[in-house]
Amino acid sequence: MTTTSHTDAPVRSRPLSALLNRMPRLRLAGLLILPTGWLALIYVLALILLLVTSLWTVDTFTGAISQEWTFDNIKAVLTESIYQKVALRTVFVALAVTVIDVILALPIAFFIAKVAPQRWQKLLVAAVLMPLWASYLVKVYAWRNILADGGLFSWLAKPLGIDSPGYSLTAVVITLSYVWLPYMILPIHAGFERIPSSLLEASGDLGAKPGSTIRWVILPLLKPAIIAGTIFTFSLSLGDYITVQIVGGTTQMLGNVVYANVGGANNLPLAAAVSLVPIVIVFAYLLLVRRTGALKNV
Repeated sequence: MTTTSHTDAPVRSRPLSALLNRMPRLRLAGLLILPTGWLALIYVLALILLLVTSLWTVDTFTGAISQEWTFDNIKAVLTESIYQKVALRTVFVALAVTVIDVILALPIAFFIAKVAPQRWQKLLVAAVLMPLWASYLVKVYAWRNILADGGLFSWLAKPLGIDSPGYSLTAVVITLSYVWLPYMILPIHAGFERIPSSLLEASGDLGAKPGSTIRWVILPLLKPAIIAGTIFTFSLSLGDYITVQIVGGTTQMLGNVVYANVGGANNLPLAAAVSLVPIVIVFAYLLLVRRTGALKNV
């Protein structure tokens, strides 16, 4: 009985695979080019188109958009007092919401990460996430009912001699602080989890009081997590316009001005010019955060 041996066919060389194997940076560039290109197309191109639109004008008689470039809209937004007041009010609301959320999130995150038993920590994190499962509008309208005259807040605070804020700037700050609070708790909780409990015990053993431990041990280590949370709360509050319409009464913020010019006024160029203000503010804030180096270890 004779046996026949078969030799394997020669393996074809693949120059592209060999090249990518020798050059990992080229391989990485190949993996990132599509998502990066998509981001550039959707985000960067949208910003460029927004800037170009802000340079157009609207004919006051016909309502037609003239595509001749002019800086009249940008000049009006930067120089007219009404837009300056709205911009300052919007920044104030965003800062107030951010500060309130930091104050509320620190003890909540500390309790979840360092005080609560291990078996309860995941349940508490789920409880923090539960408000995110509800509709944004449902939460805002719930606060509208709570803060209304004769509502739950008025009923609870009346014996203390405190009046309900009603539909006002204060109501906007309270509502936004509640809506964006989970976005502050989660990064701070993650920051607390990275702090060894032995470090806090060592601080106490060396005679440091709780206040000194918080100031000199916890806060420096939590700084990146806190700043990460402020990016969420500040930017989200800066661009919000729905909450202001529901609980703000006559309060105007940048988002409302953009919405009014897109809808009723039908002035897209002016709306584009106004929308550049929060974009510039957020970019300036991110640049400031980046220069501090606080996000290097996030």
